[in-house]
Amino acid sequence: MAGYRYLIVGGGMTGDAACKGIRDHDKDGSIGLFGEESHDPYARPPLTKGLWKGKEESSIWRGTPDLDVEIRTGRTIVSLDLDASTVADDAGEKHSYERLLLATGGTPRRFPSAPDDVIYYRTLDTYHRLRALAGDGVRVTVIGGGFIGSEIAAALALNECAVTIVFPDAGIGAKVFPADLSLFVNDYYRAAGVDVLPGEKVAEIVRAGDAGFRVVTADGRSIDSDVVVAGLGIEPRTDLAEQAGLSIDDGVLVDEYGRVEGHDDVFAAGDVARFPATVLGGLRRVEHENHANTHGRYVGANMAGADTPYGYLPFFYSDLFDLGYEAVGDVDSRLDTVA
Repeated sequence: MAGYRYLIVGGGMTGDAACKGIRDHDKDGSIGLFGEESHDPYARPPLTKGLWKGKEESSIWRGTPDLDVEIRTGRTIVSLDLDASTVADDAGEKHSYERLLLATGGTPRRFPSAPDDVIYYRTLDTYHRLRALAGDGVRVTVIGGGFIGSEIAAALALNECAVTIVFPDAGIGAKVFPADLSLFVNDYYRAAGVDVLPGEKVAEIVRAGDAGFRVVTADGRSIDSDVVVAGLGIEPRTDLAEQAGLSIDDGVLVDEYGRVEGHDDVFAAGDVARFPATVLGGLRRVEHENHANTHGRYVGANMAGADTPYGYLPFFYSDLFDLGYEAVGDVDSRLDTVA
């Protein structure tokens, strides 16, 4: 049985950032990083941004192997024994740890009865799949007007696809933008050639012909397309933590150091962790890149003895055609707008 001083479950940005935080304080302790994907850790934002604008794919890699980390790609940790300080993977191997980090991220929300080849956009593999399908005049229906849906709709339109974006709100980004700005973005997308269908809930997705799809809305509208991409947000990946009996409430509950309640040697960070937000107050779970990087690094450092509370206020950003924005704090369209 392999043993590690630090064992990280999750091969994404948070896992990589934790490795960097550990190495800031412990140059020699053994680190094992287990990821379900077949790739080393990479940056996710270029999947909806730069890679569609000519950025080289080689630029997304995070350099984790340079940190003297044993990276086990294509491995899913399926069980956690807190008493024995061991985990088991889907290949039947057990691994022991001194300190454990859950950086399991989230799972895309899905349509329960949709065809299997609907693309739930999140990973490098889904980028490769969509990139191979995209092209001049290819009809793509994007479901969801949030961060992923709006970004990938813009990226596909810039690559000559015939894009329709459908979502239940009145405007693109309606949950974060003031109403007037959200409606402006609708018109901006239309001017860029995107068919924008606000206020439409998708009732079903069915096959249409040999290779196409038909998206049917609750109001009876039918949208035929060659490709369907869903950007419906994620659910925190808490199954392993739940199986082990850890405290869960919209994520794994941790303290300001990233420690899981009642377990000094178990930590969680990134999308999956719900943490005390010092500046904003209360418990928060944040799904943006800046938080994945900073929280992961803080918690990794704390695993190695730093004992530094996470008081950082993360920011986020987006690029929509030639529009771009950055935001920090509570960005919620339900708040009062001051202009």
